[in-house]
Amino acid sequence: MSRLLRGLKTVLQTSPANSHHYHTIQAIPRECTGSRISSRDRAQGRIPAVVFSQALLDKNPSSRSPSRKQLLTTEGKQIRSIVKSVELPFFCSTTFQLQIRAGSGSSVLLESGRVLPIKIHRDDETGKILNLVFVWADEGTELKVDVPVVFKGLEDCPGLKKGGYFNMIRSSLKFQCQAEHIPQKIEVDVSKLDIGDRVLMHDIEVHPSLKLLSKNESMPICKIVPIYSENSEPTKA
Repeated sequence: MSRLLRGLKTVLQTSPANSHHYHTIQAIPRECTGSRISSRDRAQGRIPAVVFSQALLDKNPSSRSPSRKQLLTTEGKQIRSIVKSVELPFFCSTTFQLQIRAGSGSSVLLESGRVLPIKIHRDDETGKILNLVFVWADEGTELKVDVPVVFKGLEDCPGLKKGGYFNMIRSSLKFQCQAEHIPQKIEVDVSKLDIGDRVLMHDIEVHPSLKLLSKNESMPICKIVPIYSENSEPTKA
């Protein structure tokens, strides 16, 4: 029977989530939508985007707040630079300052605030960024966010040194938390796991304001299994 590792040391990286204050995304409004208009914007070096309150996605209409929905275009060169700097998949767990100006190069600021990217659409063949979806992430705003899990200490893991196999079951965890407490990533130290050990969702130590959105917090996110288990005969009852 698999053993459950107790006293697992986990590290929650919170500072990188809000350390990109120097990245201020510049955008301008767009009034129309459609594939032809979007293609024109991309040809001009811009990326179509939209920003709204995440509550708009709530299935219960009564809980929806005013949308603050804005259709935008962003500067393609700037977005590509930011994505390269922050690195995927951390782009969608990092908040940024957004400035909406009256026009390209305009000094007239129409609206500003912090935002969280929730979707980045790419071309399947070229990988080119096609459009972006943001939600407002002002301080105190409750958001649901998928936080990437990064596993550290694989090179020191005794279970792997004995010939075990690292089975990553979850690459991210969904949390509800205030925008200012969104962690860019969660680092899990697996350097002490032996064969048969596993890490469960509720083993992860996070900021008290983070609420794990899972129906079963006893589900594993990773485990060390013997390689032979994949080809072994099933145990008879």
